[in-house]
Amino acid sequence: MVAKRTTLADVARAAGLSPTSASQILNGKPNTRFSDDTRKRVREAASTLNYRPNVGARALRTDRSLTIGFVSDVVATTRFASGLIRGAVEAAQEVGHVVLVVESGGDPAREGEAVAAVLDRQVDGIVFATMQARKIKAPVVPEGTRVVLLNAISAETSRAVLPDEEAGGRSAVDLLAQAGHRDGIALIGRNVLSEKFPTRSATIARRMQGITSRLDEFGISLAAEKASDEWEPDDGYRLTKELLAESGDIRALICMNDRLSFGAYRACLERGLTVGRDISIVSFDDDEIASYLRPSLSTIALPYQAMGRRAISLLLGDETEPGEYLVPMPAIERESILDLRTNSGWV
Repeated sequence: MVAKRTTLADVARAAGLSPTSASQILNGKPNTRFSDDTRKRVREAASTLNYRPNVGARALRTDRSLTIGFVSDVVATTRFASGLIRGAVEAAQEVGHVVLVVESGGDPAREGEAVAAVLDRQVDGIVFATMQARKIKAPVVPEGTRVVLLNAISAETSRAVLPDEEAGGRSAVDLLAQAGHRDGIALIGRNVLSEKFPTRSATIARRMQGITSRLDEFGISLAAEKASDEWEPDDGYRLTKELLAESGDIRALICMNDRLSFGAYRACLERGLTVGRDISIVSFDDDEIASYLRPSLSTIALPYQAMGRRAISLLLGDETEPGEYLVPMPAIERESILDLRTNSGWV
């Protein structure tokens, strides 16, 4: 059965107002003098009648499509950075927009097609996102098109949303230092190539800068460092196993991401060390598995959802200053750090 669509006139009639007045209230038009009771009456009428605004008509009136293009490489098909889309969709919905997601799979030719596809639909702007934070060549768009880069930087585009990796690196050291760790700290997974080449990573060098500068401020020297081009659990296991075989004085590990930490947990267990009691581990990302480890992993979170929201606010808002817009990385303190001051840790 097909129900008759409720119109603005129906809502206005139910609320005892003119369609113009009802429209002003429902659209949140500023500088309109309606009492709170009147506003409430209109909204309740709209809710009772299941009123949905005619987006097409509004778009014609305002010359805006109320649609945002979200073009990415592989963000939509990987669980690691899906929060970027979730945050963008949430923020867009809150201001009456929908998000059209198109993915290129990392193929430059398909990327151009994806950008053209969203432009053909007269989007109000484009968020261009990458799964790995890196330097890219920005998409070519007509002059006047609003573009915000998300988890990426480019010489061609002025506004980019990134995690505040330098502050995140400092926070990781803070978690250990606040628990009394001053020596026996090792780094797992340093990636020199990613630090040197922004096309591989735009942020890892900043993370390392945060780590090293904060260590220097505390007067702490790393006891050891293990490098790796890959950051998978097998790499964390191998590097930590090597490290523990070479030195019996390691009291804490800074792992460059959570997946390295997963392997480090196993290597510690095989060595007879209990994480959070005999050795501390802090990491980066806040992978969904991190809280399920035993002990649960202390980590510096990548704020993907908040970044997605920030990209939409930049795209649709009045902030036009060029530059990087950094989103804080929350420190998630769980059970993997032994407090040397009280000798209390995970039980």
